This record gives sequence, C-alpha cells and structure tokens, in this order.
Amino acid sequence: MRNPRLDAAIADVPGWSKERLRINVLKGGLTNRNFKIEAEDGAFVLKLDGKETAVLGIDRKNENTCASIAAGLGVGPQVYHYLPAERSFVTRFIEGEPVSPQAASQPAMLKRIVASIKRVHEGPAFPGRFSPFETVRHYRRAAWLRRATPPEAIDLGLIAMGRIEQILGRRQNPKPCHNDLLASNFIDDGKTIRIVDWEYAAMGDPLFDLGNFAVNQQLSEDRCRLLLKAYFAEVRPDALARLQLYRLMSDLREALWGFLQSRLSDIKFDFEDYGINHLDRFLRGASGPRFERWLKEAA
Repeated sequence: MRNPRLDAAIADVPGWSKERLRINVLKGGLTNRNFKIEAEDGAFVLKLDGKETAVLGIDRKNENTCASIAAGLGVGPQVYHYLPAERSFVTRFIEGEPVSPQAASQPAMLKRIVASIKRVHEGPAFPGRFSPFETVRHYRRAAWLRRATPPEAIDLGLIAMGRIEQILGRRQNPKPCHNDLLASNFIDDGKTIRIVDWEYAAMGDPLFDLGNFAVNQQLSEDRCRLLLKAYFAEVRPDALARLQLYRLMSDLREALWGFLQSRLSDIKFDFEDYGINHLDRFLRGASGPRFERWLKEAA
C-alpha cells in the first residue's frame, strides 16, 4: 500500500532510492509508525511522526539532540538523519535481542539496565525540562479542550497528585532522563543494554526514571530495593518512598496520556480503556496506610 509520507521521508534521505530499499513495518508503538529500512550501507529504523504529537509534549528537535547524546554515550542508536520537515528520524537499526518485562526484572538484567540508565543520568545535559505533574495538568487541559471524557475519578487522582507534588516538588536535582522506560525500549546487543525512543527525554528527576521503570516492569518491592541498590549502592527509606510515589505518578501520566490519545491518534487501539486501567491502578496505590507512609518517608 502506498504511503505518501513514507515516500517523502525516504526521498529526503541522501543517497536513498525507494527502488533499492527493502521496507518492513515494525510492529508495536502507540504514537508513531516505524519502519525497518534495509539499504546498501546497513539497516535503519525510520520513525514517521504520529498525529498531533506536539500536543503530547514531543519536540522532535529536542528528541534529535537527546538521541544524539545517548548515542554518543553508547546507549542509544546512532541518529543517521533527522528530517525536520517530516518531524521524523532515521536511526541505525540495533542488532540484538528485545527485552521483555519479565526478563528486565531479573537481577542480572536489572543491573545491566541500571548501568545504561545511570550512564545517561550522568551524561551531558538534555534540552527541555520534564515534570510528571506539569505533564498531567497539560494533558488534562488538552483532553478537556478536545472533549475527551475521563472518568469522574480523575478528580480524586488530581487531589492525590497534589499531595505527592507537595513532597516531591521540593526536591529537584534535574538530570538527563528518558522518561518512558518500557521494556520494549530496551535492546540487548550482547554487551550493552541499548535504549531507544527518546521522544520524551529531557532534564528531570532520576527517581522518576526509576519509578517509571519499576511500574512498567511491575517490580515487586524486593526488586525495587534491588533496583535502588544497583543505582545508589544502598537502599535509603526516603529514596524507596520517592520511587514508589513516582511509580504512582507514572501511572497517572499514562492515564491522562491515554485519554488524550483517544482524541488525537488514528492508530487502532483502545486508548480510553488504557487510560482507565492506569487510572484505576493509580487510585489503588494512592490511598491507605502504605501511601501515607510513603508520603511521610519521602518528606
């Protein structure tokens, strides 16, 4: 099937001719459309920008910079060509094994993943700033303007978020962060755990990255402790509590992202149900004695 946007992007890459390329659709991804391109000088991934991704807070110019920095650190794929007119990228295809959430939670793999995350956190500064609190508020406004209909329980979620922000908003030591650490964004090349998809990368709290990783892999409390031990060489109660609170914030961000995407995206996926599931998980976590203990210890 002909894809005019794909044709235009390929035409803008120096030295490429569609007739000499092998093109395959890469499955997965809920924001963009991705293609594996096999050319004479190797294999590449071409990312075509999804619908209205700027509303999601994605800045392709910043992504290009962050991805290039990550590549220079030996963590991200090499950026081969940036296509600002198409808001698209071409990166070198990383040969390696995908990492499943189950594999990512195993001690040996978890330590290797932490080593790659930490290399990014200790690297050169990224452009832009990321706050899960500001992101949730922005998504809420944008969803409302587009007549999305989140459940009424979202108001309870925003109240709980306010309590979390009172604690975590005071402690800021921004570092370069990825902010979307799904297992599908990890590739094991045999030596290093490589990380792809830097579209939400910016300066932020490293503990949000760790909390985001923990919730995406559904880490147990013991595995969360191992995660912190691998990162800090110790497990401090305040760091564990902050990680758990950011884990909750990751779910709330995903919930609002889902509600907003239900009005933006043309990808066939039940974004509203996705948002409801994440909101329910946030609300279950953001109540009861354990939540109160986390707030107290994080402070």
